[in-house]
Amino acid sequence: MTEDLQKRIREAIKNPRNMGELLDADAVGTVGNSECGEMLRLWIKYKEERGRKVIDRATFQSFGCDTAIAVASLATELIRGKTAEEALSLKTEELAGELGPLPPMKIHCAQLVEGALRSALKPMEQEKKTLMPTRPVVGSQGANLLDSFSAATQKEGSVRIVLLDNSSDSEKK
Repeated sequence: MTEDLQKRIREAIKNPRNMGELLDADAVGTVGNSECGEMLRLWIKYKEERGRKVIDRATFQSFGCDTAIAVASLATELIRGKTAEEALSLKTEELAGELGPLPPMKIHCAQLVEGALRSALKPMEQEKKTLMPTRPVVGSQGANLLDSFSAATQKEGSVRIVLLDNSSDSEKK
């Protein structure tokens, strides 16, 4: 990774934007990358704007490397004001925003963010899914991402956890 990219990532994570749970979110998507252990949850809130339903706010929580956190922070800003269709049309490399092109070994960070975005915005059509509550189960310790993963259940009001397919990443290494 170049020194310039490392500097941009450090700048982005010094003050990550939109980190944390978004209460009363309209959509929530969660993905996990079993190969590297990263997990990311993305919350989305819509608003009506000129007769269109657009993303008003997006927030995230992440168990991931600095690059994943930086991409998630920038992507939550990038999708603001877009419809779900417009946000879903963004390419993986576009989600990295002002970080610019990521090296091959860091593409999975943007794919993690893209996966969470798709999990939140696409209808339930993905085959690999596990349901879990968007709020902690009664008696659990808190509302953070780890607690939610630990309390995974299948009931109404749940979100999908999508495990990303890393077969193409493994081939690149």
